[in-house]
Amino acid sequence: MKKKNIILLVIGAVILVAAFDAIFILDEKEQAIVTQFGKPVGDARVDPGPNVKIPFIQKVQFFDKRYLKWDGDPNQIPTADKKFIFVESYARWEITDPLQFFMRLRDETSGQSRLDDILDGETRNAVASHDLLEIVRSTNRTPEIHEEHLEELEELEEISVGRDKIEGEILRSANERVEDLGIRILDFRFKRLNYVDEVRERVFDRMISERERIADRFRSEGEGEASSIRGDKQRDLDEIMSEAERESETIRGRADAEASETYASAYDQNNASRDLYSFLRAMEALENSFDDKTSVILSTESELYRYLRSNNPD
Repeated sequence: MKKKNIILLVIGAVILVAAFDAIFILDEKEQAIVTQFGKPVGDARVDPGPNVKIPFIQKVQFFDKRYLKWDGDPNQIPTADKKFIFVESYARWEITDPLQFFMRLRDETSGQSRLDDILDGETRNAVASHDLLEIVRSTNRTPEIHEEHLEELEELEEISVGRDKIEGEILRSANERVEDLGIRILDFRFKRLNYVDEVRERVFDRMISERERIADRFRSEGEGEASSIRGDKQRDLDEIMSEAERESETIRGRADAEASETYASAYDQNNASRDLYSFLRAMEALENSFDDKTSVILSTESELYRYLRSNNPD
């Protein structure tokens, strides 16, 4: 009896394990392929929820249903105008046919490796077929110039293709090459473009020389303007000094005239005072010199006589 129970327990355990192995849950962000002895069986499983397979014999290979990223390594590529640049790019892709993808690439790691070959090759071909200006710029826009001295630096050459169209060409060519791989490239973009070191140094030197030329022109124009300003200042200063001297001479002349008049008036007043003083002193001298018994004979021409005569006409 105990042996029979053990057998039943073993059978139940096997059935339970088989049941667990026969059922797998497919997540919303996943899709899967069921394989038997390494070969796919049936169609791809893309609907989320529980799925069934033969236990122990069949295996499940899961693939991501979401958009996947691809980042390219920096590559040194010559452009059509023989300028060497480093190009870094990125892309987004998805698995559209899990069965085809499994049969051709087996897993996502192999898919990334295959994309490296395809996208790097298409990028190299596109960059080598266009000038650097076409790869850098997207449109023939008119630049907005905020400072007049930048006008000559902002003159842009016309482009016929542009960066956006080149990226579109790479995307289109790459999708043609991955049609039989069960994947689709959704987007492709240049992430970074830069000169190689030796070219970058020459570009920087040219930019520095251009800025120095503009700076020299500004300095020359500034010196000319400064000389003009100094000349205008000296001319204005001379005019002001001349006008001030003329005004000072006019004021000095008026002051001298007024001073002369003042001096003359003061002189006249001093003479009258002096005459009065002399007369009074003379009267005092006469008063002290004469008494009631003194007789004085005066000439009719003397000042005293005329004074006495004017005060006493009788």
